[in-house]
Amino acid sequence: MSLTQQLTETVRAGFTGIWIQSGEPDEALREIAHLCHDQQWRVIPWNIDLGLRIPGSENHDLSQQVGTDPLSAVRSLSSLANHDEPQTPLLLMLENFHRFLGSAEIVQAVAQQVLLGKQRGMFLVILSPVVQLPTELEKLFICIDHELPQRPQLLEIAQEIATESGELPEGDELERVLDAACGLTRYEAEGAFSLSLVRHGRLEPGALWEIKSQTLTKSGLLSLHRGNESFAELGGLDSLKSFCLQALQNDSNRSAAVRPRGVLLLGVPGTGKSAFAKSLGQETGRPTITLDVGSLLGSLVGQSEERTRKALHIVDAMQPAILFIDEVEKGLSGSSGQSDSGVSSRLLGTLLTWLNDHTSDVFVICTANDVQKLPPEFLRAERFDALFFLDLPGAEQKQAIWQLHREQFEIQEQALPDDSNWTGAEIRACCRLAALLNLPLVQAARNIVPVAVTAQESVKRLRQWAGGRCLCAESGGLYNGSTDGQQIQHNKPESYPSIPPDPRIN
Repeated sequence: MSLTQQLTETVRAGFTGIWIQSGEPDEALREIAHLCHDQQWRVIPWNIDLGLRIPGSENHDLSQQVGTDPLSAVRSLSSLANHDEPQTPLLLMLENFHRFLGSAEIVQAVAQQVLLGKQRGMFLVILSPVVQLPTELEKLFICIDHELPQRPQLLEIAQEIATESGELPEGDELERVLDAACGLTRYEAEGAFSLSLVRHGRLEPGALWEIKSQTLTKSGLLSLHRGNESFAELGGLDSLKSFCLQALQNDSNRSAAVRPRGVLLLGVPGTGKSAFAKSLGQETGRPTITLDVGSLLGSLVGQSEERTRKALHIVDAMQPAILFIDEVEKGLSGSSGQSDSGVSSRLLGTLLTWLNDHTSDVFVICTANDVQKLPPEFLRAERFDALFFLDLPGAEQKQAIWQLHREQFEIQEQALPDDSNWTGAEIRACCRLAALLNLPLVQAARNIVPVAVTAQESVKRLRQWAGGRCLCAESGGLYNGSTDGQQIQHNKPESYPSIPPDPRIN
């Protein structure tokens, strides 16, 4: 629902305290001004720089009296009201007023004006990029979200910027440009489109991804990964690869109810969980957005939940995308509420609600090394499409991994060391050390102590838990765990068909 529709309904319903959350204040003010003109409402904006801006010279004295004082701006609402026509709504727009709600006097004045507004047709509207309501005002305000521009609006902006022949792509290429622009404000989209024209002479997704990456970096909560990893550089995991490619296939007949949710990857450290998440983005042409759960934790009451909601809101706006949450159990390990006053528990609740209810085209990949630290509700059905276990690679997978990394580090064919209980990360480390120290692989292997040895008890417990509970990432079917140090056996079902990447995105 658009901002004007929400505001119209809110005013007609008589909510006199309105908080509009917007990252585009100028655009929001423009839309509100058009709405008030059409509805014949009065709107008067105020900000700390320009003060009160009242149309008409008869109100010049009041504008001078109020000036840039926030307390006077709130109190001026009663003076601005037209007592002869109380049915005509008056909207006092306070820009970035969250900065002044730390004052007890201002909070009390805001509460009084909101309560008086019912009888006088006065509406106090706060326009801010964040919602930060003091406890005294929580029950007096209704919050409205000013959404970022959708694809039709982004297309209009692109058509206004790219006016010359050949500057605006067509068909699937245009769809990729609009995909890359999703999640940008109008101002950012205009700048990104212009930057693309300067660099390439036409609209290209690259410049838009650059601006989008900066947007995520500025948020301090998310980062954008645009690497060159591919499945060809990741040995094994055939069942997991096929499952995710099939889930992310572009099917125009697929309803929103069957949109893919994501997968939870449980496994021994170093078995390729993080590498898989990054390479899946490259394979499907989707950006991989990384969320660090630890960055969501704040020192102030309610800050962690607000950061979580903000991060997930940004992720929704970036669709289609892949959301990667690495070692999720570390961020949620305090969800019992006993070690951090319930902060992790509330953060978990916000994340679980989003995982269950979000309708955006975002495929979530969570990785975990210790399932015992995850709360049970995180693992229930409908949070993820599947739970996969990544075990130590078998002999065939190890041969493929050795081949990949020998080529990567330009190591000639030679004898391989004993790689019993090695992970893919340890094979790569051996190849890198051999190249770094100019040693044969057998000698470089003497510097490698596999995690299956250093954390033998933890790996044993992990395999025991995964047996019969998780799908096997290598061969499919239920993982049949083993704890005796022998080669793990798997139930192998029909393999998932390989699906080509979504052609809409690059």
